[in-house]
Amino acid sequence: MYISETSLRVRYAETDRMGYVYYGNYAQYFEVGRVEALRQLGTSYKEMEDNGIMLPVYTCTLNYLKPAFYDDLLVIKTVIKDLPTAKITFDYEIYNQKGELITTGSTSLVFIKMAANKPCAAPESFIKKIKVYF
Repeated sequence: MYISETSLRVRYAETDRMGYVYYGNYAQYFEVGRVEALRQLGTSYKEMEDNGIMLPVYTCTLNYLKPAFYDDLLVIKTVIKDLPTAKITFDYEIYNQKGELITTGSTSLVFIKMAANKPCAAPESFIKKIKVYF
């Protein structure tokens, strides 16, 4: 299992009239967690795309437990529980600065060979980097 954590501060533009983080922004927070998890593994979306692989989102689930507010410092915990195959699943937990769990969710992404626009196995270079956690 691979676990990554990253932090971000809620910007004013991400809130609604009630002062809550607008619900649609949590998918972007998941993306921040995902991108930083890959970066911490020593790879990136850009590197994969430069090598002809893209990773579109196939599914996304969110569970809103408590609201986040403007200027909150959030911690996004991103977990990869299974060794990727042609798809990779990320599980998320978002905590506020009080350490309270406020949101959970997951996304599944599919490895796509850009030239053929068809699913493919996860790149071997990526598997070598993540395999040590399993």
